[in-house]
Amino acid sequence: MNERKHAGIGRVLIAVYAVLAMAATGRSFVQIVQRFDEAPLAYSLSAVAAVVYIVATVALASPRDAWRRVALAAVCFELVGVLVVGTLSLVAPELFAHDSVWSYFGMGYLFIPAVLPFLGLWWLRASSERVAA
Repeated sequence: MNERKHAGIGRVLIAVYAVLAMAATGRSFVQIVQRFDEAPLAYSLSAVAAVVYIVATVALASPRDAWRRVALAAVCFELVGVLVVGTLSLVAPELFAHDSVWSYFGMGYLFIPAVLPFLGLWWLRASSERVAA
């Protein structure tokens, strides 16, 4: 295992993913249980975001290199999701009766969902270059 993977920015990145995983999971659970009929698309997207954040957290924190591809797939999915949902929430707000985690590019989460996948991709690339060197 490369001990440097879990040092510095890597540790912070994993912690932020873990916090978002918990926040999105809690939010989507409450939304789906209490008010799913009010905004099924938005609440389902919040649940999808929660699963993506959980998978990304586990994959990024895993010491095994095989999880690197899983992390890359999760972070790429997250990036596409936040860009598509963020754009749709602006151009077709009628699709979103209520906000999801990725609505308006994560505005409800201080735009962290919009920035995090870029940081995740950068870190995955930088850490793989360090391992290769």
